[in-house]
Amino acid sequence: MSETNVAAQGAVPELSDGALLGIVAAVAAVFVIFGFLVSPPGEVVSGVVKILLVRDTLITDYIGVGGMGGAFVNAGLLTLVSAGIYRLVGAKIGGASIACLMLVLGFGLFGKNLVNIWPIIGGVYLYALYKQEDFSAHINTAFFGCALAPVFSEILFSTAIPITVGLPLGIATGLLMGFVLPAAAAQLFKAHMGFSLYNMGFTAGIVGTLVVAIYKSYGFVPDPVFIWTTGNNLLLGSFLSVLFLGLIAGGLYLDRAALWKMKEIIALTGQSPSDFVAKVGIAPTLVNMGISGAIGMVYVLAIGGDLNGPVIGAIFTIVGFAAYGKHPKNVVPIMAGVFIGSLAKPWGVSDPSIVLAALFGTTLAPIAGRFGWHWGIVAGFVHSSAAQSVGVLHGGLNLYNNGFAAGIVASVLAPVITAIQWRKADHPEEKL
Repeated sequence: MSETNVAAQGAVPELSDGALLGIVAAVAAVFVIFGFLVSPPGEVVSGVVKILLVRDTLITDYIGVGGMGGAFVNAGLLTLVSAGIYRLVGAKIGGASIACLMLVLGFGLFGKNLVNIWPIIGGVYLYALYKQEDFSAHINTAFFGCALAPVFSEILFSTAIPITVGLPLGIATGLLMGFVLPAAAAQLFKAHMGFSLYNMGFTAGIVGTLVVAIYKSYGFVPDPVFIWTTGNNLLLGSFLSVLFLGLIAGGLYLDRAALWKMKEIIALTGQSPSDFVAKVGIAPTLVNMGISGAIGMVYVLAIGGDLNGPVIGAIFTIVGFAAYGKHPKNVVPIMAGVFIGSLAKPWGVSDPSIVLAALFGTTLAPIAGRFGWHWGIVAGFVHSSAAQSVGVLHGGLNLYNNGFAAGIVASVLAPVITAIQWRKADHPEEKL
């Protein structure tokens, strides 16, 4: 918020839009610094170049492509540039913008880079021009919409298409996808009623499915990719721990009562739209971001999973959306549901796709927040299966595959729960 706000428990000065962007930029700068600390400059530069030129179909761990330093520097620089664009267009910064930029940071470790995001952003910009609306009103859609950035990389760097054809075709496809995303996202939000926080994942999944279907009909089929690094849990766990402690400390620095005010966030269902910065203030929101991110990290380490580009990207979706819908009370039941699902189904709890399902699946947190922890477990259980099945539809070219799956789950499950628990749904004050 750009003006002084009065927090619920006393007068606490809130931060300007520029200051909020400064917090995001500081986290991004930490990524860049870390990248140069763990890799020499020459390796960082060559690593970033490799990342810019790689196909980005799920799952492409940039640590495995460009090394640890290259991956973190790519993510940090990408987010700094993105934050600069937010500042340039004068965008209003709230919980949704923070969530969006944190996703840019996380997915800068697998799937998004300084080459492949621009056609999508350009398409949304053209939409704003066509509608004679300010681009700042659509900037979150533009950067969330970079879920489909791998489509451009796949077309451009595919061996099946010469680059003289692939470049204009990739740009045109990206612009078209970006142009249709704002209208499609607004309509598809109605399907899940805000019970999946990754509305753009749902939208991008459907748009991506249509695009891939068209290309497949002409014989262009994306080749599967699986680059997944292991063995870096100590280094990356230490880095994330310091970062999360920093977020918590920052919140407490701004407001010494921020930890106590977390109860106001915990009391919210998280059903979108749910801007914690506007509702509670930036200080407790930062604390929530640090604690929620730590929960995701601890879960991965506890089940023997790997900390790498995709997993940290997933953890940062929790961190980002801890400013817009997620908190410990509503994310833990979803993760528990995926965990239970892994015990009852033919895959392991630490399998890459299941680890990602547990973390990304927290997009369904509003179901637990609104209907109770038991329904959150059910949602996570169902999601653990859905996330394994929808990737084939978009050929791995929608980075928010779990968002696509969760949109389907929420669109079906939320109305059913409402019908079964009509009294609690219609009168949330009666919910235990």
